[in-house]
Amino acid sequence: MPTSHIPVIAIDGPTASGKGTVAHRVADKLGYHYLDSGALYRLTALMAIRRGTDLADEHALAKLAEHLPCSFVGGDVILSQENVSDAIRAEEVGNTASKIAVYPTVRHALIGLQLGFRKAPGLVADGRDMGSVIFPHAQVKVFLTASVAARAGRRYKQLIDKGFSASMEDLLMDLQARDDRDTQRAIAPLLPAEGAHVLDTSDMTADEAVDAVLKWHASAIK
Repeated sequence: MPTSHIPVIAIDGPTASGKGTVAHRVADKLGYHYLDSGALYRLTALMAIRRGTDLADEHALAKLAEHLPCSFVGGDVILSQENVSDAIRAEEVGNTASKIAVYPTVRHALIGLQLGFRKAPGLVADGRDMGSVIFPHAQVKVFLTASVAARAGRRYKQLIDKGFSASMEDLLMDLQARDDRDTQRAIAPLLPAEGAHVLDTSDMTADEAVDAVLKWHASAIK
């Protein structure tokens, strides 16, 4: 059945900008479905690492992405019935995901999967190209950003809280490298979608960012 009538809030932005937290809270408040598109790339990366797939083999990686046995249950990410919510947040997985996301065939393989999350009563989707590529006609488009220093601090806290070791210096370098890859790739580079609200969360709380998105949503559906 056609899904074009189902509202979508697309929230894009760089790593650790807070878009996942904001998107999840907005979805909860509205009773909408939630899509963490970045998790799909991380799941593909995790499978590739575990299977020893050559990260230079674009077509082998696309096959993994096309047949990704995944689901989102509450706040958990499930891969073949295994809860991998923490495993996909490891730095090795994140860096690998950023590298394989530059491959056009991998991105194409995941399009259908992402579109399938658009279900009534609505969807909040976060990622890098939700508003610019996957849901270009979303009712609300948001580009969430923050300084590299602020994002590194958040990522450091996330990792430490989950029991992972972390280095601020390494995180700063990794985030900058990911930003460069994401903004300079030929396919779906990271940039604000046309008509997107740009929100800098460097000095904002998550609640303040959520309130801003909800106000834009309320205005869009009037």
